Order: sequence, then structure tokens, then C-alpha cells
Amino acid sequence: MKFISWNVNGLRAVVGKDFKESFAALDADFFCLQETKLQAGQIELDFPGYTSYWNYADKKGYSGTAIFTRHQPQQVTYGMGIDEHDHEGRVITLEMENFFLVTVYTPNSQDELKRLDYRMKWEEDFRAYLLSLDQRKPVIVCGDLNVAHQEIDLKNPKTNRRNAGFTDEEREKMTLLLQNGFIDTFRHFHPNQTDAYSWWSYRFKAREKNAGWRIDYFLVSERLAPTLSGASIHSEIFGSDHCPVELTLD
Repeated sequence: MKFISWNVNGLRAVVGKDFKESFAALDADFFCLQETKLQAGQIELDFPGYTSYWNYADKKGYSGTAIFTRHQPQQVTYGMGIDEHDHEGRVITLEMENFFLVTVYTPNSQDELKRLDYRMKWEEDFRAYLLSLDQRKPVIVCGDLNVAHQEIDLKNPKTNRRNAGFTDEEREKMTLLLQNGFIDTFRHFHPNQTDAYSWWSYRFKAREKNAGWRIDYFLVSERLAPTLSGASIHSEIFGSDHCPVELTLD
């Protein structure tokens, strides 16, 4: 079973850049999107054999998530059930027979870390949400988590130490989530791989130089470890400042 996650940074823009061809070529069972940046009715996008679910931000042209699936979920929920967090379209959860699939677009701490305090509250509440699901069934969580966890996960760790996405606080929250029973699937298969990134700034020819960050993840409950068969990053696919990431399960 194949899962894809991709922060498209504006779905309408990426549809004009071979998105449909990439979608077909990746041939996933579940295809999760973040930062769709649209409202209901602003795009017509159907793929034969897939059902889609959308969570839109209240604010126009901002945030938003979607999941395309070939498999019928038992239940679909939007957000975490916490009003403070549930107006930006950041979370969709599909309850399947044997697992929960959660796609998330984690809030960015922003320039000068203006939103770091809010981000810390989000991290606490999101971890609690995942752990509550995990008590019922194993969890697969994917998306743009807006953190490079270790120094190996970005090109220039020293100069980015206090920048959004690489603060000690954000990295500690990721460590805590992993300590609470989750596996970073890419590192499970590629523990020491360097220069493996999923996001590049549009500035300074960063993608051309591969001066990137790995901030897009598939995390899974530890008891799914025996079913893991692969995890990869599709840096060959363009269209966004992020590229798709993949997880396969037996």
C-alpha cells in the first residue's frame, strides 16, 4: 500500500505545472496534500477511482489540506476538535479498518518566531490528539511538520539555529513525539543519509544547489514497524517549493 504526502504551496498553481501527471505517475492508494490555499468550489479536480476530502481555512488563500483515497474510510474528521486550532484547515483524519491516517500542515513559527508560543501549544495538543487515536488503532501521520529534526535534516544547521523550523523548542517537540511511540519512517530506512531534503527556498537558487530542509514526514506508530517496506523523497518532482514524500507498507 502506497502513501504520498505533498505540500503543494497553492494547488491551483501546481495544477498548471504537471500536477495531474505527477499524481498519476505516483499511483498512490492515499495522496495527501498540504497548503492547498483554496476554498470550496475554487477548483475542479477529480481522479477516477479516488474520493477526495478537503479541509479549508477560514482565511482565503491560506493553509488547507486534502486527501485523495482509493479506499473507503469508516469515518472522516476535520481538525482536532479544539476551536483554537481548527480554523486554519490544518488536519484531516481518515479512520480506516486497521489504522488512522492523519494529514497535517503544522503552523510555522514565522519570522522572528512571532508564532512560536502558539506553535508550542499546537504541538502539545496535536501530540495528545495522536496519542488518543493511537490508543484505539495504529496511526500514520504525514505532512509538512515545519521542523528539521536533526542537523542532518538541513543543509546549513549552524546558521539556521534560531530560525523557524530549527529552534531547540520545535526540535524537542519532535523528539518528544518520537519518544511517545512514533517512528520517523525515512530515518528508519535511511538513518545516516545526508542531502535528503523535501523543501527548498525559492531564493538563492536553493533547489539547484540542493540547499534544503527535510520538513515533510511520514511518522507511524511503532507497532506498524513490521509492515514498513519503504520510505523515499521524490526530489525529482517539481511544481512546488516542496517535493512529495512516500511511504509504502506491506
